[in-house]
Amino acid sequence: MGLYLDIGKKYKSVARYNQILKVLVKYGFEDLVQYLEEKKRFEFLRKLIPKASRENAYKYTKWEKMRLVCEELGPTFVKFGQILSNRPDLIPLKLTFELEKLLDNVPPIPEEEAKKVVEKELKDSVENLFAWFEPKPFASASMAQVHKVTLKNGKRVALKIQRPGIKEVIEEDIKVMYSIAEVLQKRIPSIKSFDPKGLVRNFEEAILKELDFINESINVQRFYNNITNDTSIDNFAVAPRVYREYTTTKVLALEFMSGTKIDNFDELYTKDIDTKLISRRLTKSYFKQIFNYGFFHADPHAGNLLVLSNGHICFLDFGMMGSILPRDIEVFGKLFLAITRRDVKRIIKALQEFSNYTNVEDIRALEFDINEFVEKYYVRSVHKNEMSTILLELKDIIIAHGLKVPTHFFLFARSLVTIEGVARKLDPNIDQYNIAKPFLLKAVAKSFNPILFGEKAINSLYELGNYIEEFPRDLKNAIRKINRGEVKVDLTHKGIDPMVHTIHRITKQIITAFIIGALIVGASLFIISGIKPLWGDVSVVGVVFIIVALVLAYGMIRDIKKGDRDEWWYMNE
Repeated sequence: MGLYLDIGKKYKSVARYNQILKVLVKYGFEDLVQYLEEKKRFEFLRKLIPKASRENAYKYTKWEKMRLVCEELGPTFVKFGQILSNRPDLIPLKLTFELEKLLDNVPPIPEEEAKKVVEKELKDSVENLFAWFEPKPFASASMAQVHKVTLKNGKRVALKIQRPGIKEVIEEDIKVMYSIAEVLQKRIPSIKSFDPKGLVRNFEEAILKELDFINESINVQRFYNNITNDTSIDNFAVAPRVYREYTTTKVLALEFMSGTKIDNFDELYTKDIDTKLISRRLTKSYFKQIFNYGFFHADPHAGNLLVLSNGHICFLDFGMMGSILPRDIEVFGKLFLAITRRDVKRIIKALQEFSNYTNVEDIRALEFDINEFVEKYYVRSVHKNEMSTILLELKDIIIAHGLKVPTHFFLFARSLVTIEGVARKLDPNIDQYNIAKPFLLKAVAKSFNPILFGEKAINSLYELGNYIEEFPRDLKNAIRKINRGEVKVDLTHKGIDPMVHTIHRITKQIITAFIIGALIVGASLFIISGIKPLWGDVSVVGVVFIIVALVLAYGMIRDIKKGDRDEWWYMNE
């Protein structure tokens, strides 16, 4: 039986592989198919495609055809395209814009199948679980569909139900994608720099997380908590709450939100809602997510935004979210402020901080490109204060000079483009930079906070203490390796003696610091315990320990101040 299943799986993979080749040929990617076709069936595949279909496909641009290939190959490739659209560092900008248009609408699964998934996951009948289950879904996609349901307590819920068998389909497609990536990597040397197998691996991790609705429910809850805990008067964002008792890996229950789609201008005008006010609120809410929460909605297109009757904005669909470290939030602030001040050196420093100080081969060329970017930004009148335009232009410089910035930089840039597009439709004259400026200043001001500075100093001392504690052990291990012949060092360097002397001096200072610390601790114990002999009420031994510690400390400070000038003055002559 196991043998038949194995043969069946292999047949499925081969059939799917051939289907992919056929679609690629249909849209004119014959050169790519020639690389992929190991068994020379290329001409046979051409004959399987009607001439009219091929001619129809040629009327599209190269990037449009890539989008159509993804759409025709189904949910796995649609999702792959959508995730790839967040990586403008890897693919051309025109292709990212085209992949953002990928359609994910498919016919819904029948009501009975949807109910079976719910009953299997929640281990009870739909009738016992809910007061009402809407038979027709109000939203349907390739991976899931959403039904309105009413709980026994009268609460309305949006119930997201995963399509049965979709996980198996995606897993099978991922196997084929790995095969294609391996062939491309072997046969096209220039494509190695894109790491095709690594891309598929990252996609696999992302889509398997998305298939687990528990992950999405955590995203929703985290976003909901951030908004709920924000008690400021300018908090106009809303998120649905999660009903955990009705949520599993394949079923997600969220509070049903009623409102107007943010791009439905006729309805907004009918309800007398000020679109300019909504535009400002949306923009401010987004920058709060970035700079205050460090956790933001990474796909804020119009379909995922509702305007409620009270003018608040509800975010929907939390499958794609972005996280930013506090350190990177601060760097974002420094970067934008440096751009407005035309400070080239600070812009470069901020970009290097983002990339963990990646070595730049030609720093003068980077400085020239940044200077050109700043000068163009200063004199232009179109797109001057559009932060997304700034990031996208910087993206080209970052890639050209090999700076390895974190992925959330590009995710932020892409989502900023989306949110700016929505906000500008609501108010063509909105100035996003002026709205963002207080957040940028606040982010930068955090680095000057004396309390945070004190915490950093304490942490640094703690790390130094750990280093001092581990140093003897590391030194002993290094010596053992040298004695066993595992480490061989052959150095010929003029002036090596001063370096050896410096190492000896530092080692001596570390040991002295150890002794001083031990003497102070010992003195404290003797004095507190009142160990005899006593001088008045104070332990004499404790006092002696303190005096010795002070003498050693004075000697160490003198040694530090003196530096290397004491014995190596003649090296400078």
